[in-house]
Amino acid sequence: MEEIDRCIVTLLARDGRMSFTDLARETGLSVSAVHQRVRRLEKRGVLRGYAALVDYDAVGLPLTAFVSIKPIDPAAADDAPERLAHLSAVEACHSVAGDESYILKVRVASPIALEELLNQIRTAANVSTRTTVVLSTPYEHRPPEPVGTEAGKPDERA
Repeated sequence: MEEIDRCIVTLLARDGRMSFTDLARETGLSVSAVHQRVRRLEKRGVLRGYAALVDYDAVGLPLTAFVSIKPIDPAAADDAPERLAHLSAVEACHSVAGDESYILKVRVASPIALEELLNQIRTAANVSTRTTVVLSTPYEHRPPEPVGTEAGKPDERA
């Protein structure tokens, strides 16, 4: 991927609503060149979509937890993601290496709601669980930095 495309990806990761005019100003390209590059990045699947960042406290889901799951029967089919897809409290499902098979990121309203969700997860997927409750999130959704930079600073080798 070209450096200018990486820059566009980084800018859009920081602000998915950034206008083509602002992208052009930040990259030094014309508006039409930026538009073409963004469309090409979308077509290639580099930019997969644009989303709003939600304040989960404000929508009544202040409790975030990571739930590690592993099958009770190791010989059982590896279909936990499909069995859990209907649970809207499961925000993400990551296949992982290690003792567990998957790590789920979940968001719920309360400890009682978490307990109910854990029971639903165990029942639906026939798994054991290990849960870690998030106390705070100093940062999340960090955009990628363009290659050749560190902590947002330009590469001094150039």
